[in-house]
Amino acid sequence: MAFQLGIYTFGEITSDPATGEVATARTRIRDLIEQAALADEVGLDVFALGEHHRSDFAVSAPAVVLAAMAERTRDIRLSSAVTVLSSEDPVRVFQQYATLDLISGGRAEIIAGRGSYTESFPLFGYDLEQYSELFAEKLDLLLELREHNPVTWSGRTRPSLRGADVAPRPVQQRLPVWVAVGGTPASVVRAAVRGLPLALAVIGGELARFAPFVQLYRQAAGEAGHDPSALPVSVNSPGFVGATSQGARDLSHPYFDQGMQENFHRRGHGFHTSRASYDAQSTLGGALLVGSPQEIVDKLLYQHELLGHQRQLIQFGFGAMPQKEMLKGIELLGTEVAPVVRKEIAAREAS
Repeated sequence: MAFQLGIYTFGEITSDPATGEVATARTRIRDLIEQAALADEVGLDVFALGEHHRSDFAVSAPAVVLAAMAERTRDIRLSSAVTVLSSEDPVRVFQQYATLDLISGGRAEIIAGRGSYTESFPLFGYDLEQYSELFAEKLDLLLELREHNPVTWSGRTRPSLRGADVAPRPVQQRLPVWVAVGGTPASVVRAAVRGLPLALAVIGGELARFAPFVQLYRQAAGEAGHDPSALPVSVNSPGFVGATSQGARDLSHPYFDQGMQENFHRRGHGFHTSRASYDAQSTLGGALLVGSPQEIVDKLLYQHELLGHQRQLIQFGFGAMPQKEMLKGIELLGTEVAPVVRKEIAAREAS
């Protein structure tokens, strides 16, 4: 698998730190569609959308927004990031993304996770005490739906299926399903045992501390009878690209800080990110991918040397970053960062 570089976003609705203005959900969604179109135009590989069920996020139905993006794009892969599978019906998830696959001509993907945002559980009548059980069983059903039709299945968390015809079927023979993890060994092993690609969230701390999780994943996959070299790893981190390192951080920090205060994973419990901390996390060994094109190239190559991953997704411009600046950053990522990184990693792997 050639190295892939892309963008993910939660579609957060955050007040502008300078003006206090708050975009409407319609504006945010229209902006996201425009961002995806440009990402496709400049050659990025993936555009992914998060799923949240709160008024401070614009996207509660990622497959619908991704379908709109499919009509504005040609090559870029379109994915959830993540599908909160524990509070979803796997049958509907499969149908939605199979439909997206048909609309996009075979470009749909699912990144499934348990979710660190929990509002969807009471909204759809699920008990948080079943947090892990719900995800494990529903993931198994989603994979069964991917492999077989009609489907016969029984479990504890939803009604059984007996010879169920689940349609439509996607363009791709096997709809890609990744498992998102936040750095817990049990989640890493779950993905490995099932032979599923791993999407590792790296949102803070030193990059080096995540290397053992990738090692555990590959070891567990091998012990489960899978070929670790055939299972890709994605690293997902916040970031932004500007013309200069200083300019990128000067611009993005206020929006990132505001977003972390307003949209943190517990409603009403955000936290302040100081400029000193932001700058420290943006250095070579930190989790954030913020800087000039050359600085991002250097950091991605360092990350690849450390983790050996096959895909990098950047939570681009978290907060209420103005659309004009977002589009400039996406263009830099696609035209000045991605080609260099792909070339260098291809040469590294060929040697």
